[in-house]
Amino acid sequence: MNRRNFVQTTGLTLGAFAISGKELLASIMAQNPYKLKDLRGGVGVFTERGGTIAYLVTTKGLAVVDSQFPEQSNHLIGELKKISEKPIHLLINTHHHGDHSGGNIAFKGIAEHVVAHSNSLKNQKVAAEKAKTEDKQLYPDITFTDTWKQKVGKETIKAHYFGPGHTNGDSIIHFEQANVAHMGDLLFNRRYPFVDRAAGASVKSWITVLDKTLSTFDNQTLFVFGHAFDPEKITGNKEDIKVFQDYLAKLWSFVEGEVKAGKTKDEVLKSTAIPGVTQMQGDGIQRSIQATYEEVAGA
Repeated sequence: MNRRNFVQTTGLTLGAFAISGKELLASIMAQNPYKLKDLRGGVGVFTERGGTIAYLVTTKGLAVVDSQFPEQSNHLIGELKKISEKPIHLLINTHHHGDHSGGNIAFKGIAEHVVAHSNSLKNQKVAAEKAKTEDKQLYPDITFTDTWKQKVGKETIKAHYFGPGHTNGDSIIHFEQANVAHMGDLLFNRRYPFVDRAAGASVKSWITVLDKTLSTFDNQTLFVFGHAFDPEKITGNKEDIKVFQDYLAKLWSFVEGEVKAGKTKDEVLKSTAIPGVTQMQGDGIQRSIQATYEEVAGA
């Protein structure tokens, strides 16, 4: 290599290394902003923007749990078509929030059925009417009140409703053979949750819902979480559920004590920590406190 070519080549190489880590990451993300990860038994998870999506691939057909937003669902559908030519039999919503059901519309004419708890359907319709986005919805055509079950290939999918929690329509979707359970937003892993009082949420009931979860599933169950402070920790086990349940219990106890002491909502909202809670992170503690105060005070 002559000197001129060496200098040109070296300059290009150094220029490449001069790109910052953030720029390189942005470049990679622009090419592939989403991730698919196989878990077990044909079940995997998809992450991009919004609540975690789970999917099932069998020799007889596919199923998807939650849909994020239309763009994200189109990404997922495109990837699933690369994996299998079989039809998507079921799209299941853990609850109605837009980052979990906003992408339903992308499955129109693709998913044979959309499934959700009856309260989730009601909440989705109310939210769409309020936002005037009825034309951007694909509503569930199959609903249930307590449990629902259907086979896809050799896998059996069962939905459980244990009562109000994050909303009044949250269900847990269990792939029984793979023993993978999608918690939706009943579990924010190490992250302060959103408590949607307008959609029937109850912190007190949520604690009981998690008790029922712990007693229903076994120690080998792999849980999928709707959100996590660390985006790499969207799956876990019963210990993660106990951490979140402990937060809710301490939150309730703290706020109840403050209300009994005669504190106003504004006074309680000045709190920046819940006594005894060490593992929750991020923003959002005030929204938890406000929702709990309103429930305790009957506001």
